[in-house]
Amino acid sequence: ESGPRGEDIHVGTMDLDLGLSLALLDAERYEELTARLRRAGFGPDVNESGNPTFQRWKIEPSGNPKMTVDFIIPPSLDEDRGGKIRHIEKDFAAVITPGLHLAFQDRRRISLVGSTILGEKASREIWVCGPGAFVVLKALAFGTRGENKDAYDLYYVIRNYGSGLDDVLKSLIPLLPDKDTQEALQILRRDFSEPDRVGSRRVAEFMYRSPNDEMQAAVSGFVRELLRYRKRT
Repeated sequence: ESGPRGEDIHVGTMDLDLGLSLALLDAERYEELTARLRRAGFGPDVNESGNPTFQRWKIEPSGNPKMTVDFIIPPSLDEDRGGKIRHIEKDFAAVITPGLHLAFQDRRRISLVGSTILGEKASREIWVCGPGAFVVLKALAFGTRGENKDAYDLYYVIRNYGSGLDDVLKSLIPLLPDKDTQEALQILRRDFSEPDRVGSRRVAEFMYRSPNDEMQAAVSGFVRELLRYRKRT
């Protein structure tokens, strides 16, 4: 399938990443968050070993697929490391996520219209991560875990957001002084700037389950263009 400008439609997801600000924790407002989630029928998910995953909650509506929410939080302590778990309550935790503070700086308010998990028609406005912060977060995530889906999501936004690559750059440029942005750019150069690099290859692996020269060339081409941001400022 193709979207309105001819691009491929995103494969979609049943998982939601919910970023928690440190201010939310300082005010202990997370207790209100977890209470509302429990009233809606959410609870901790379990991993493949059957153990609870307090950083990921789930709901399984009757007749619908399971949906999950992953809670993520910026580092705040010297010993914090990306991917580690911060326990907030006995059954509530969040994954420490470097660069997440940028999502509160580069964000967009969007309208969602559709049906709730109970089949009710509803419309709501919510804040979502902007394209600049999204590129940083996905690059950092790929640098840590090397997931094919992270590589695909990163490429999809660079290729398809807004009216063109300039719209991504407009959001990314204000984030350039941040050390997490600079690390993300290094990862893009290292893993995505040539067709045979691991990031370019893993986009193709996600899309086609095998290498694909055309896809890998497209990925590296878009990333190289993004990395020429200094010529556009």
